Amino acid sequence: MPQSFALPLSWLILAYLAIGLLFAIPFAFRGASAIDSAAKGAGWGFKLLLIPGSVALWPVLLKRWRSGLSDPPEEKNAHRTAACALHQKRREQQA
Repeated sequence: MPQSFALPLSWLILAYLAIGLLFAIPFAFRGASAIDSAAKGAGWGFKLLLIPGSVALWPVLLKRWRSGLSDPPEEKNAHRTAACALHQKRREQQA
């Protein structure tokens, strides 16, 4: 990899991680409990474990924190959709 490409890429990665670290510390101690009710009242150990993942995923977590949602969204995939349709069909047959 030429140095002309590697050096800017290194600075870009370093900037991403620095911003992530600045975000992760307040997020771990305030934001996690704001976006997930299961994290409310969590201890210091749990909050420290959140920091590495928060550094890596800070854009996603920031978007979620700013959205103001208090619980994780319900999963939506093909399996859940099929199961819900089957459950609805059975309910209609029983009625």
